[in-house]
Amino acid sequence: MIDREGPELTVARRAYPHHQPWQLTEAEREVYRRISRASRLAKLEALSGRGREPLHEINVPRLDPSELMPRREPTGLTALSLFSGGGGLDIGFERAGFAHLASWDILEEAAATLRRNRPGWQVHGGSEDGDVTRVDWRRWRGQVDVLHGGPPCQPFSVAGRQRGPEDARDMFPAFVRAVAGVRPRVFLAENVAAVGGPKFRPYLLEAVLRPLSRWYHIRELEVRAEDFGVPQQRRRFVLVGFSRISDMRRWTPPTPTHAPRGASLLQLEAPSCPGARWSLGLPDSGYDSLAPTIRSSLTGPRHTTSILSSVSSRSAWERLAVWPNGVAPTREQARAFVPANGHFRLSVPDVAILQGFPADWQFAGAVYMALGQIGNAVPPPIAYALAVSVAEAIA
Repeated sequence: MIDREGPELTVARRAYPHHQPWQLTEAEREVYRRISRASRLAKLEALSGRGREPLHEINVPRLDPSELMPRREPTGLTALSLFSGGGGLDIGFERAGFAHLASWDILEEAAATLRRNRPGWQVHGGSEDGDVTRVDWRRWRGQVDVLHGGPPCQPFSVAGRQRGPEDARDMFPAFVRAVAGVRPRVFLAENVAAVGGPKFRPYLLEAVLRPLSRWYHIRELEVRAEDFGVPQQRRRFVLVGFSRISDMRRWTPPTPTHAPRGASLLQLEAPSCPGARWSLGLPDSGYDSLAPTIRSSLTGPRHTTSILSSVSSRSAWERLAVWPNGVAPTREQARAFVPANGHFRLSVPDVAILQGFPADWQFAGAVYMALGQIGNAVPPPIAYALAVSVAEAIA
């Protein structure tokens, strides 16, 4: 049999068995190779000081996402975290007054991020210690008020080909097993909006809702990042399960803190969500809007440093005059590496701001790994709003 993928992709497929490469012709692949080579050479010239003269000053963001999450007094409630990633849910629950018990993530870099920012936390990371399928959850029974987590979204997202339960990355069964073992007072699960849609409704019902409804009263909701001040178009599907019906009856879904961009002054009962340019501290260009959905860079062997999620999002980034490809590690390096079209190049800290992470939160790992942690995370202000709503129902 002829290997039409070429030896490099064959090796990559073995190393990343869940990666699903785009079906491209050899001519199309060569175009991308040339672009990649040109970008790599331009980056080397910029780093050596021989690149184009910088066009932008180093930006000072105006948005501090910490202000979207006022730290609350300790509630006496505890939280256990699965699929913790870069810490989106963990940050939100911590700032809402929950005591952190432990976190699990199969990526060692994600665990390193949590340890770097919270040295006192119990963090389990890596292919063995961070694998939630290996844990005997019964030992946590009676200790946990809220178990929260975002099972990997790739099986249900368009970028992941939406193979659902046929995708080996589907961890909803592992989440259900953890909840059944721990029996927390409340569980909270989040994922892409498609999980709650018609395509995956039968699977959600069979694999998650029916098994957990033996012990929990479950509510569903959809949340948007912009409703909580995060300057990005991002929708998430959330399940909240209460073991006590009295808690469920007291629970009220979080009320948006920000009005949609473009709402008329008569509609504004809350401040309008800021735009991406304003949030990043960029000069007024006459146009500002929400950033398109930030894509996770953990898509396979190429270790991309692009956050571009679709063809339509490319146009949105262009209108913002922001370059979404080749994200730089720091703002200084981003300024030095001038894109061919002269647009503002993003840095890892800038992408984190657009996702709602506190300005002082540091990510471990190479740029692609940091972007993967950011893009896969629940925006912390969303997590905070959900955590506050749960605390008010059960405290």
